[in-house]
Amino acid sequence: MLTIYHNPRCSKSRQTLALIEETNTDVEIVEYLKNPPSIETLANILGLLAVEPRAMMRTKEDEYKQQNLSDKNISNDELLAAMAATPKLIERPIVVSGNKACIGRPPENVLALL
Repeated sequence: MLTIYHNPRCSKSRQTLALIEETNTDVEIVEYLKNPPSIETLANILGLLAVEPRAMMRTKEDEYKQQNLSDKNISNDELLAAMAATPKLIERPIVVSGNKACIGRPPENVLALL
């Protein structure tokens, strides 16, 4: 089963979900703005993505700038805490399948998990 951290207002997120649904794959949809993932969940996803925290953040959001998150002295734990507290900062969509994950930008990235 796949899990998609989804924002229904985002076209890329909707396109990614549509690709998943076309394959008849079971999918759990987590609307992360309504149900933000915990710091622990975000840390797990970060490990599956094998990227730095900023790679799974929306760095152009006003909240990113307002929280001064571009400061290179901010730790990974602090960045994860910022995403948990302000889920709008989480890049979308993120799709998880077992011990693999990808960011659906472009949506076709999800095909590697199917």
